Amino acid sequence: MSLRILRGALCAFTLLCLGFVPSRAADAPAELKVPPNFSIEIIAHVASARELAIASNGDLFVGTEGRNVMLVPGAEGTPQAPRIFVELGDAPAAGVALGEGALYAGTFSGVWRVPYVNGKRSGGPVKIASVRLGGGRGHLTTSVASAADRLYASVGSSCNACTESDPTRATIQEMEFDGRGMHAKAVHIRNAIALAVNPASGAVWAGVAGQDELEPGHPYEDFDPFTLHAGTPDYGWPVCYENHKAKDGSRTCSDVVIPRVVFPAYNTPIGATFYPLHPTGKYAFPAEYAGGAFVALHGSWHEPLVPPRVAFVAIKGDEPLKPVDWSDPSAQWREFVGGFQRADESRIGRPTGIAVGPEGSLFVADDQAGVVYRIRPKVH
Repeated sequence: MSLRILRGALCAFTLLCLGFVPSRAADAPAELKVPPNFSIEIIAHVASARELAIASNGDLFVGTEGRNVMLVPGAEGTPQAPRIFVELGDAPAAGVALGEGALYAGTFSGVWRVPYVNGKRSGGPVKIASVRLGGGRGHLTTSVASAADRLYASVGSSCNACTESDPTRATIQEMEFDGRGMHAKAVHIRNAIALAVNPASGAVWAGVAGQDELEPGHPYEDFDPFTLHAGTPDYGWPVCYENHKAKDGSRTCSDVVIPRVVFPAYNTPIGATFYPLHPTGKYAFPAEYAGGAFVALHGSWHEPLVPPRVAFVAIKGDEPLKPVDWSDPSAQWREFVGGFQRADESRIGRPTGIAVGPEGSLFVADDQAGVVYRIRPKVH
């Protein structure tokens, strides 16, 4: 083999490993199902894609399970090939959010600020806050959200059910945009992976993965606006769940939060976004979606496997149109994207991050397939 051919093969292999597969919109697998008046396509290949954030110019940021945050320029138009936006000194660089002239990224050990102005990175990454102060294992990702004059970072627990000694674990932390004044804004919240800001109200919602090893079908998974609760809301983990249920007598559950939206056990909300109340882009969704929330449900690893999907929750203001039905955790939402899991329980993907673009498109990341999907109303 000639040196030129060898070098070319090596470069191609390296690019694939980094997620640099050329981005040209391509058909999504036929097994994926969206409502009949919508289309879904693949716009980028990014290995282990996690949370998403999108800028007003269409730059799409993709968190990953590695050290890199990837960038897909032109996501609303003709997307360019993904490239590394920033490499951080920690992994997984799963959480991403935009605010105050910067991209914020959450990793295992902290929150990072990367200046981003006028569509360009304008400086190197700076770690502004530290989390998981004692290290450890368990839930490793840190999700971030930017709202008004505050930044939020959710830090998953070190275990399924235990008493944490690390004050940052199983919490959502609130801080200023430079990391100052960090403190717990929500506690005893096992793994609040899906953070989403309601642009109509400024409230920040959290989708929470519940614990294992309770009675079959429980606990339901939460989706709740934690910033609307006074003080530091307590979500009760690891003892309390659902409607003030307690798994033992070690504490009372009368003072813990009752979530506004629930999903069935083991659905695992891992990404969420609110659709604008008054969308103006050329790919705006129909009025029935205005103000509602899309939630990426990663599915389970438990047997039998709970299917991954993207769900839609109709919401007015910050109240779901349907209240919680404690006898039916499927009553408040409907499936928007399905087909990730076949009848034999094999899977073609698992949705993760989710974001709404400036022209109204919905973007969904998939960490198993290593792709980003774009969903739009069909043009007639």
